[in-house]
Amino acid sequence: MKVIAKVRYLHIAPRKCRLVADLIRGMEVDKAMEQLRFLPKRSAHAFSKLLNSGIASAEHNFNLERNNLYISDIFVDGGPIMKRWKPRAFGRAYPIKKRTSHITIVLNEKVKGKKKKVKAKTPSLKKEVLEEKKEEKKVKKEKPKFKLVEETKKIKPKAEGVFKRIFRRKSA
Repeated sequence: MKVIAKVRYLHIAPRKCRLVADLIRGMEVDKAMEQLRFLPKRSAHAFSKLLNSGIASAEHNFNLERNNLYISDIFVDGGPIMKRWKPRAFGRAYPIKKRTSHITIVLNEKVKGKKKKVKAKTPSLKKEVLEEKKEEKKVKKEKPKFKLVEETKKIKPKAEGVFKRIFRRKSA
């Protein structure tokens, strides 16, 4: 079973990301995580987060074992380019292209059909928890949604004359 994980609009140039992608292509998941952990490239952190996301998706959604996964395919595509300008000599402008990347990792099983053992959920526990919550709701007293508040504010006289001019934000 193939599990696909993607990250889009990563603010690292695709050329730099491909160096890391070529390094971990075809590796087992655990070995790839160890490689990424000690790699001194900035994109290694993004790859490790993406790989963790793919592993979690495989375990949670498809009940696959982590030890049975490897990176079958990984590719880096270019995203939109942000165009900026840098001032140069004699009043000229020099274009700067800030590139972004779209990374896709495809995880696959080494041994087909090897699934994680899932514990059977006991419905009796759920019923007990629901009953306890219902009892707690009954015990709690209902609080009124709105409170009537009496107006106890005293009206202050407005400053007149000189004080009005002094303490005004914008004086004329």
